Amino acid sequence: MSGAVIDDTSLASGIAAFETKSFSTASRLLSPLAESGNPDAQFRMAIMCQNGLGMVKSDQNAADYMRKAAEQGHALAQHGLGFMYMEGECVEKDANEAVKWFTLAADQGMQGSMSTLAMMYMEGRGVEKNEEEARRLFEMAGFNPDEM
Repeated sequence: MSGAVIDDTSLASGIAAFETKSFSTASRLLSPLAESGNPDAQFRMAIMCQNGLGMVKSDQNAADYMRKAAEQGHALAQHGLGFMYMEGECVEKDANEAVKWFTLAADQGMQGSMSTLAMMYMEGRGVEKNEEEARRLFEMAGFNPDEM
């Protein structure tokens, strides 16, 4: 069996373990893949590190894994990193960085990032207040801005 097939099998098994909340197994399968640069594995390792699922909680590892996956264009990780910066979880609170990552995720169609960005534009948090941009983002996310 080639290394790619083994990696694919480990990734699929690791994701299945993650989805069924078998976090110790997920960590064992996904950790080597995350270390070798797989963004799907990195994203799930970040979630487990952040919440202490199947391992000791580690804000530093959570932020590192999330950033590595986000920098590779993983939309969920970009949204997750934006949320970390918005809330100051695992990283120093930074609205400007939150906007950066939410924008990248929104550009990939992440509705949650679009609506979060819309709220940030409504409030002028991390960006200049812009109700027109907020309305546009709410509409893109599938919401009626008049109901927001």
